[in-house]
Amino acid sequence: MAAFSKSIPHNCYEIGHTWHPSCRVSFLQTIGGALQESLKIYAPLYLIAAILRKRKLDYYLYKLLPEIVQSASFLTANGALYMAFFCLLRRILGKFYSWTTGFGAALPASYVAILIERKSRRGLLTIYMANLVLLFCITAAMYMFFFRCKDGLKGFTFSALRFIVGKEEIPTHSYSPEAAYSKVEQKREKHEEKPRRMNIIALVKKLVDSICKHGPRHRCCKHYEDNCISYCIKGFIRMFSVGYLIQCCLRIPSAFRHLFTQPSRLLSLFYNKENFQLGAFLGSFVSIYKGTSCFLRWVRNLDDELHAIIAGFLAGVSMMFYKSTTISMYLASKLVETMYFKGIEAGKVPYFPHADTIIYSISTAICFQAAVMEVHTLRPSYWKFLLRLTKGKFAVMNRKVLDVFGTSASKYFQDFIPRLDPRYTVVPPELPIEFS
Repeated sequence: MAAFSKSIPHNCYEIGHTWHPSCRVSFLQTIGGALQESLKIYAPLYLIAAILRKRKLDYYLYKLLPEIVQSASFLTANGALYMAFFCLLRRILGKFYSWTTGFGAALPASYVAILIERKSRRGLLTIYMANLVLLFCITAAMYMFFFRCKDGLKGFTFSALRFIVGKEEIPTHSYSPEAAYSKVEQKREKHEEKPRRMNIIALVKKLVDSICKHGPRHRCCKHYEDNCISYCIKGFIRMFSVGYLIQCCLRIPSAFRHLFTQPSRLLSLFYNKENFQLGAFLGSFVSIYKGTSCFLRWVRNLDDELHAIIAGFLAGVSMMFYKSTTISMYLASKLVETMYFKGIEAGKVPYFPHADTIIYSISTAICFQAAVMEVHTLRPSYWKFLLRLTKGKFAVMNRKVLDVFGTSASKYFQDFIPRLDPRYTVVPPELPIEFS
C-alpha cells in the first residue's frame, strides 16, 4: 500500500510521457491514437447493432455517424484527458504523489469523458470481484424474469431479448393449457394458409422438421409450427449463426489490413476459434432457455413467468463457451441500473442525481490507479484494452521510479528503462530517489 503523503520530485516527462518531453505534443499524440482505436471499436459495433435492430434508412443517413463519433469521442477523451490531468496536477502540486499518478488524474478525466457519452449508454460500472459464470447465471435469471413480466423491460433491452430468444417467449400472464389451446389452433390455421417458398432456409427448416416431426409439444407452448425438440434445435442454429457472423464482422478490419501482405490470414476471418465460441455461447443460451421453459411447462402444466428465473439461470451456464468479463459485468451493471430505476418508480428507493456519472468516474479512476501502480492486480483483458487505446503508451511509463511508493509498480517492467533527454529532466536518470 502506497503512502499518500510521500512524494517524488520528477516531472511528468520523466514518469508519464517518456516518449516526448512536451506535454502538449504528448497530449495530441494520445488523442490521435485513442481516436483511431475508438472508431475501430465503435464503428462495427454500432453498425451491427443497427442491422440487428432493423433500423430504417433515415437512421443510417442522419444518426449512425453522429452516434459513432460521440461514443468514440467519449472513449478518446477518457484516455487523452488522463494525460492532460496527469501533467496538470504535476504543475499545480510541483511534485508527484502516489495518488496523483493514477486515481487523481483519472477521476476528473473520467467524469468529463462520461458527460460526452449519450446518457442512455452511461451504465453503472463495478470493480471486477465476482465469479464470472455464476454472476452471469444470476444476471440472466433476473433479466429473463423481467422479460416475462408485464412492463418488466422496455426499449432496447426488451427488443434485444426478443430477438435473441424469439417472439414465442414474449411476456404473457400465467395461463392454463385450455386457454392456450384455442390460440395455438388459430395460429396454426393461419400459418397453414401461407405458401412455403423452397429456398435454402426453407430446405434447412424442412430437414429439421423431418428429424423432429414426431416430437411432442405442450399445449401451453406458443411455438405453433414446431414441436419442443425442433424449437430448441432451430433456436440454437439461428443464434449460433448470428454469433458466428458478428465475430466475423468484428474481425474484418484487422483481416483486410493484411489483404496484400498476408492473404492467407483472410482464412482466419472464417475459421477462427472465437467465431465458434461466440456462436456456441449464443446458441446454447437460447436452446437451454427454450428447452428448460418447455420442460417446466410440461411438468407444471402451466406457462408461468417464474419459469424464466430457472430457465435463465441454467442458460447462463452457456458462458462457459465464451468467458467474457466485459459481457458479464456490463449486463450485471445494467441489471442493477434497471432494478434501481424500478425502485425509484415504485417510490422505495431515493433518486440520486448523476449517480451513474459519479460511479463510473470513481470505478474508472480505481482501475487507472491499478494500471499505473499495481499492474499485476489488474485483469489482463483490461490492461490489453488500455494498451490498445493508448497505442502501447501506457506500458512506457517510468514505473521504476514509482517503486519507492511500495506497490511494486515495475514488477512486470523490470527490463524497461526509458531513454530520457537529460535537458528536460529534474532528477538525473538512474540516480536513487529520496522521499521529501
